[in-house]
Amino acid sequence: MLKISEFQLKDVVNVADGKKLGNVGDIDIDLTTGKIQAVIIGGSRVLGFFGKDDEIVIPWKNIVKIGSDVILVRYKDAFQPEEN
Repeated sequence: MLKISEFQLKDVVNVADGKKLGNVGDIDIDLTTGKIQAVIIGGSRVLGFFGKDDEIVIPWKNIVKIGSDVILVRYKDAFQPEEN
């Protein structure tokens, strides 16, 4: 079992190039199923105004491994949030 607060402390690393992408700022949960759909890297916003352009959304299926210190992800398949 892993708490969200512990999940947010882990570094997120792209397995394609070993580059640190940042830390989990938020998660996207499907309220119908209760399953995590995506993790959002960055996303440290103040009242939703600042930092939106810096978000990277990683679909849950692109998470390769959650280790004790890092979360390994496939970033090449990641998508950016759509502008509304």
